[in-house]
Amino acid sequence: MAKTSAATKATSRKSTKPKAAKAKTMPAKAKSTAMTLEEAMRQLKSLGNAAVRAQNAKSGPLGRGAGDNQFGVPRGDVRKLANKIKTNHELALALWKTGNIDAQFLAVLLIKPQDLSAGDLERLVKSVSWMWVADWLHSYVTKVHEGKETLRQKWMTSDNPWTARAGWQLTAGRVAKSPEGLDLVALLDRVEKEMGSAPQEVQWTMNMCLAEIGIHFPKHRKRALAIGEKLGIYRDYPCSKGCTSPFAPIWINEMVKRQG
Repeated sequence: MAKTSAATKATSRKSTKPKAAKAKTMPAKAKSTAMTLEEAMRQLKSLGNAAVRAQNAKSGPLGRGAGDNQFGVPRGDVRKLANKIKTNHELALALWKTGNIDAQFLAVLLIKPQDLSAGDLERLVKSVSWMWVADWLHSYVTKVHEGKETLRQKWMTSDNPWTARAGWQLTAGRVAKSPEGLDLVALLDRVEKEMGSAPQEVQWTMNMCLAEIGIHFPKHRKRALAIGEKLGIYRDYPCSKGCTSPFAPIWINEMVKRQG
């Protein structure tokens, strides 16, 4: 569930000779980026890639793969299209309703979080069908929404896997950045009791919470490590070179080592 360099220009010496006045020219009219749903979907389809579709469709330790309602647009191309369109809340909601994975990625980048009620946001979270869309929605919308704490508390007791996932993800963020008022012992109790049988989509963010407790709270580190070892979730997770394993004991120890 992460850049531009400033170019410098040499300045020429000012001339002491008077210059003839230049006729004023009107600035070029900016092209409109307004786009209809049909146009947006057509552009997304044109950017589709068979290899990306196949990759998206794969299931794994994080959950099931994406369904057939996708074009397989590379994420970078989704971002480029979003930069072209700019913020467009109405178009974003229309894109989301299509259920198309690529349209939902684009919707997340176009939406105005402040224009969503708590109920609106909850409906979006519940309608997610793929974990990577859930992560984008969290990063760009949920975690910046003004009602996130009220929703976090509600979602932590939800039976819906997507709201439960979001609740644990918000809680992991609070553990790392604003843990005041959280009952860390109770959270560890729940992880130990519930994570082993939780849906894969929820396990990922429960594991995040476990790791954050172990990383940031030496008092609870020994127990967090023991829970991770006992459950063994992500012990055999395939990792690329240079990446840190999500297996909680490895993750915790690596991050603590980096803290010095």
